[in-house]
Amino acid sequence: MTEVMTTLLVLVVTGFIAGKVGYMGGEFDRKLSSLVINITCPALILSSAMTGELPDRRFILPLLLISVVTYIVLTIVAFWLPRWLTRHHEDEGALGFALMFGNVGFMGYPVVASIFGHEAVFYAAVLNVVNTFAVFTIGTILINGRSDGDSGRFQKKVLYSTPMLAAYLTMGIVALEVKDIPAVVSQPLTMLGNVTVPAALLIIGSSMSHLSIRTMLGNATVYATALFRLGILPIGIYFLTRALGFSEFVVNINTLVIAMPVATYGTILCLKYKKDTTMITEVTFITTLLSMVTIPLLVLLLF
Repeated sequence: MTEVMTTLLVLVVTGFIAGKVGYMGGEFDRKLSSLVINITCPALILSSAMTGELPDRRFILPLLLISVVTYIVLTIVAFWLPRWLTRHHEDEGALGFALMFGNVGFMGYPVVASIFGHEAVFYAAVLNVVNTFAVFTIGTILINGRSDGDSGRFQKKVLYSTPMLAAYLTMGIVALEVKDIPAVVSQPLTMLGNVTVPAALLIIGSSMSHLSIRTMLGNATVYATALFRLGILPIGIYFLTRALGFSEFVVNINTLVIAMPVATYGTILCLKYKKDTTMITEVTFITTLLSMVTIPLLVLLLF
């Protein structure tokens, strides 16, 4: 698992170097972000249901239910807690996003596979359906802010964006147990989806390249947010969902998934909506770095 975390960190560093020497940045990053959101991410979502593995049907509905419960709790936290973490109102949306969304699709899958086995990747993908819905609905509202006129209002078109359409289709594939999807469909989607992880991490690194060393080291707000994202929230959700009667297997996978560092979509959405990326990039970098210690520790303590 440490090797997985190190590999992902190397990609961030590569993006940082590419930004410094001028290969990335500015309009290139914005266009690449749009490509990731609208094309490669939907392919990744769809390909997660085309692994050839047949999941145990007993776990599908409990996983969807526990994910809904989890994101209801995280939504409340995301809109309430940031006002206590920062005195800068303009940073509240980015901090809310950071508290609510972990890097499920990019880091969650390989980490889940390293602990629970490759077959568990499908269950992480089931959890990711609710996460994807929340990212492109609630996450969009958080990034846009709630006091910028119409920009903070829910936009119905988000429900019909390509990532959401992919999420709907994936849920249908899971619910109907569609098997034997032709290779001519699954293989191109898998190849295209595989672009998402390196591209997103390169974008994070490139965004960091424009920050000063002092800024990248973070501040009290960044580290307080990291404490909640990587420790307090996963542990709290773990005990809450156990108390609600979910099975140990379902609780463990859900806890591990939400213990990921901040989702790279935060930076990508900031770029898309022309918001300042400083806070979200700082907290993404710090949580990605700290997660190399916190995830193995969490597994050791809880599982």
